[in-house]
Amino acid sequence: MILALTNAMYVGSVFADTSYKVKSPDGDITVSVAVEDAVNYSVSLKGKTIVSSSHIDLLLENQPSLSSGVTVKDVNYDSQSQVLLPEVRVKSEKIIDRFEQMTLSFSNGYDLEFRAYDDGVAYRFVTQFETPITVVNEIAEFNFSDKATVYYPLEESFYSHNERSYLHQSIGDIKVTDLASTPTLVDSGGAKVLVTETALYDYAGMWLLGDGQDGLKATFPQQPTKVVDGEPEWIDRNQPVVERANYIAKTEGTRAFPWRVLAVAENDTDLLTNQLTYQLAIPNKIGDTSWIKPGKVAWDWYNANNLKGVDFEAGLNTETYKYYIDFASQHGVEYVILDEGWYPLGDLMGSVPGFDVPEIMAYAKEKNVGIILWTTWLTLEKQFDEAMDRFAELGAVGIKPDFFQRDDQEMVNFYWKIADEAAKRHLLVDFHGAYKPAGLRRTYPNVITREGVKGLEWNKWSYDSTPEHNTTLPFIRMVAGPMDYTPGAMSNAVGPTAFEKIKYKGKDENHADFTIRFNRPMSQTTRVHQMAMFTVFESPLQMMADSPTQYLDNAESAEFIAGVPSVWDETIPLNGAIGDYVTFARRSGGNWYIGALSDELARDITIELSFLPKGTYNIEIFQDGVNAHRFAEDYKKVNKSVTNEDSLTMKMAPGGGFTAKITPQK
Repeated sequence: MILALTNAMYVGSVFADTSYKVKSPDGDITVSVAVEDAVNYSVSLKGKTIVSSSHIDLLLENQPSLSSGVTVKDVNYDSQSQVLLPEVRVKSEKIIDRFEQMTLSFSNGYDLEFRAYDDGVAYRFVTQFETPITVVNEIAEFNFSDKATVYYPLEESFYSHNERSYLHQSIGDIKVTDLASTPTLVDSGGAKVLVTETALYDYAGMWLLGDGQDGLKATFPQQPTKVVDGEPEWIDRNQPVVERANYIAKTEGTRAFPWRVLAVAENDTDLLTNQLTYQLAIPNKIGDTSWIKPGKVAWDWYNANNLKGVDFEAGLNTETYKYYIDFASQHGVEYVILDEGWYPLGDLMGSVPGFDVPEIMAYAKEKNVGIILWTTWLTLEKQFDEAMDRFAELGAVGIKPDFFQRDDQEMVNFYWKIADEAAKRHLLVDFHGAYKPAGLRRTYPNVITREGVKGLEWNKWSYDSTPEHNTTLPFIRMVAGPMDYTPGAMSNAVGPTAFEKIKYKGKDENHADFTIRFNRPMSQTTRVHQMAMFTVFESPLQMMADSPTQYLDNAESAEFIAGVPSVWDETIPLNGAIGDYVTFARRSGGNWYIGALSDELARDITIELSFLPKGTYNIEIFQDGVNAHRFAEDYKKVNKSVTNEDSLTMKMAPGGGFTAKITPQK
């Protein structure tokens, strides 16, 4: 929704010029465009170049490109300021959308739009051809200085879940064969520049390669022409591409293409409030969204349905899920997911012995708990219409399609089809095995969250979900949009990088505290680090990943996290450094919440409470216990009164955290 809009437009008669500029509303960011033998752009911040001259072009079949001697026919400038009211409040209830726009119209029928915001820049191509077009390639360069470094989500191929670690290295060390998904973050020396995209529709997703020097260049998965079935045990979900066409998209001739987004931040914490991927996305297409309800989810797959103290064998059966529903109902948790196992794999219309889905649905309805149904994308595609109807007939409130692992044009369009048909049936969508958020959540607000992140589940089979990784995500992946990291582990351990080796009997043995366990997983963080994630990590559909009996055994922790909102009216980053630590204050109604995460190093943080309005407040604090560096589940709870003149100094253990709820005194 748009609350208010002001704009001014004027046309510049400067066609003899070869250089054009547009500045951000505050005047700090300048985009310079040079049109000579080709089109190149650069970006400066307060007079210092942060993106050096970079080539852009759109290569269409049987059409001249911008490097084919075309000329500028027209230049238009536009200034707009509006207030956006997001249907699902990820960071805030209002977004100030203020920008300056420059549109260059070329003799070959292309328009090239540049927008300058106070926190970034973006550009896109617009074409107005009467007949369909074939996009052979798109050139998008992002060049920097030789001192730039990059947080690079290195990939193995275009066939990927996009769940990566961010490798921090010199940009000059990125090879021309080093493929990365987006978003990718560059430290240019003068600013951080995050490269991503939005308004991705009927087109292939943007990836990056090194250029062998000091830049990155876009690359795109070409349209598949041949796929093969996955291994027998994965035949219902994996479909690798083995042959591709020589183009990236066949599409309408009159259209706007995806925005290439460069979020700009002088300070690391400036990235935490950037919402350009929402601001530039295609607006809501579904109208009424009153049926879309954010909330918490009792999730089954991470904890492998492990229950104790019950009179039935826990697993994929009716009794187990009634237990999950009872837990959710008793703790104000809005949803339960029926993950893998509720249908015979490969057949969404089938049933599993001992797993009475209609009975579970009826029981959940009695308890006022919504049910979300998991499915593989491939089975859903094969049975699409009847499966979508069945979801609705069963009374599901949402679906969790999984294992896409592609973002070529064909797959991007399937995401849009799912979102559209789900909205018609009032179903939420949580995409897993998915590419990053790229604007679909604004167009279809029922796309309430998605994965595309290396989350808590990686502790089940690897050492990758580290505290340093957790303190990197808010500055990179979360800038693109909500991420279904699935926090909330109650089994907590000191991770390998923070663990102190123990010597005994004259031998140096690494008696690791953390261990990889698939069925009874643990985190590489303190308990409070996990609790703080519910305030730090943004996901309007927020998983509580551990088992109900784990939460019942740790009732004080569980009750706190169950009460943390999953959407926010206001977000204030208090401090942070990429990969080291991060602290947020967030408001929901009149209550405030604080969440802080630390990497593998112990540290003290001071939190000024000056963001609070005047008055006296009760604060409920959970902080790392004095022994959390040895026993990661150790924590301390404190209740006291505070005002906006107070400050808090907190000690965080290695892999530690801090979280609090602040409520006005009556």
